[in-house]
Amino acid sequence: MEPFALNIRHLRAVAAVVETGSISAAARVVNLTQPAITQGIAKLERQIGLPLFERRPGGMTPTTAANLLAPRVTAAIRLMDSRHATAAQISAFLALARRGSYSGAAAETGLSEPSLHRAVGDLSLAIGHILVERRGKGVALTARGAGVARRFRLGEAELRSAMSELAQLEGREVGRITVGAMPLSRARLLPAAVAAFHALHGEVSVGIIEGSHAELIGPLRDGEIDMMVGALRSSITDEGLVQTPLFEDRPVILARAGHPLAGAAEPMTSKKMLAYPWITPAPGTPLRSQWQAMFEAAGAVAPRVPIECGSVIMIRQMLLQSDFLTLLSPDQVAVELDAGWLVKVADAPGDVSRTIGVTSRADWRPTALQRRFLDVLSEKARLITANP
Repeated sequence: MEPFALNIRHLRAVAAVVETGSISAAARVVNLTQPAITQGIAKLERQIGLPLFERRPGGMTPTTAANLLAPRVTAAIRLMDSRHATAAQISAFLALARRGSYSGAAAETGLSEPSLHRAVGDLSLAIGHILVERRGKGVALTARGAGVARRFRLGEAELRSAMSELAQLEGREVGRITVGAMPLSRARLLPAAVAAFHALHGEVSVGIIEGSHAELIGPLRDGEIDMMVGALRSSITDEGLVQTPLFEDRPVILARAGHPLAGAAEPMTSKKMLAYPWITPAPGTPLRSQWQAMFEAAGAVAPRVPIECGSVIMIRQMLLQSDFLTLLSPDQVAVELDAGWLVKVADAPGDVSRTIGVTSRADWRPTALQRRFLDVLSEKARLITANP
């Protein structure tokens, strides 16, 4: 069930009844009549297929389902920060934000374009700000609209988690875990974790979105992905994010088979490191910082980088056709090393390492299945530490 198929005011009413213990008290909190709350709760119970309260003379006793639902609803309402928006308006607005046009949103939702125009217009009036503006044949979010869309996505993520937890209460494992995969996680850690998790929970979908830290941080903040896995930043200034380390990765100096430095018996020196051009990621990335630290440890100034590239596939192809050197984790080119196309020239001088881990929102409350995925991820990280 889609989260916004449920009536937001009815959801608020459930949370209020759980908090206050009675429909009469909840009616004052959510500004609905007692019959409206009673009818709303009954409709929600039919939609989710679970009882939410036990009706007793002394009041309403919440069931396990209500106790699971209420905190998620409270969090969603707080995140969305809009008491006057309806589920239909939010759903229409988010579809328009995703598609960038009313025709695209109509195709996604099955609603007519006039209905979408009306819903988004009513939402703008309810919020008191213009949310979208025309750009050519499409539309773009205003600055205020982008902020509203972000809050709605976070609220939607909370409600999706609620639906997943209610399904699990019925013995059904449904839902989706969306992982942002930064480059280093794709070689060994994530494939192993996803395969192991799927073997345990085959009914749960796992979506993997590849990208750099800069590309994934926005979707993470917006609730479009649950977590990012990859190299952690040495410092994090956003108080809304937390980093959880998993293991340390130690990159090595790599080159093509047959490179003049391949198979050299002598130790790596700064002179040798400066004798050949390098391919590295862009400044500001953890690996570029480690590359610079490597030269400092060798007593040399890092040279100019003629090619900046973060794609392992492109780096591999350029290495195979030149005398370039690069600094990468052996895991990222394990196939190429096993095939003999690339070779490890030397360990990186100095204490060159980077911490691989999980980045998530500080206010993220993972579901039981999401926690299980994190547990599997940690298990695979421990195996990597034990078998580097």
